[in-house]
Amino acid sequence: MLGPKQEAQGALFYEFSIDDHVPQDHLLRSIDRFVDLSGIRQHLVDFYSHTGRPSIDPELLIRMLLVGYCLGIRSERRLCEKVHQNLAYRWFCRLDLGDRVPDHSTFSKNRPSRQIALQSPVRQCTAVLGIAICCVICLKRLWRGAWRKAWSAASALRRMQV
Repeated sequence: MLGPKQEAQGALFYEFSIDDHVPQDHLLRSIDRFVDLSGIRQHLVDFYSHTGRPSIDPELLIRMLLVGYCLGIRSERRLCEKVHQNLAYRWFCRLDLGDRVPDHSTFSKNRPSRQIALQSPVRQCTAVLGIAICCVICLKRLWRGAWRKAWSAASALRRMQV
């Protein structure tokens, strides 16, 4: 018996956690363990005005740039598209499904005015992050290499038995 046609109907409430949909072995989870940007707001408070529109969180901008640097996304426009589409990138940037991703022009507008202010925190973060990324990538490559060798040895044994 043919069942009724399923119609797309938006639910009133959703129970969805991005954290549940990002794999535990994802590269950004490994990097997130080492990145602590909690003090960045206090460091940049003098560079923001007390009047006008609320600004975009500087931690969000730095996290988005880290995603771009770590995953080889060179274009800021492409970076904003990727963060909008990818749940792991949203999770790393602390964005929920309903949160808006900043426009690509935000980076070019913020770059000249914040460049001097961010030099020392970015240097510290880059040093720690560089070491962490190298360790994570090396461990993953070692693991993949060991897994491939074991798999090829097992397949060679199977071929010998047949």
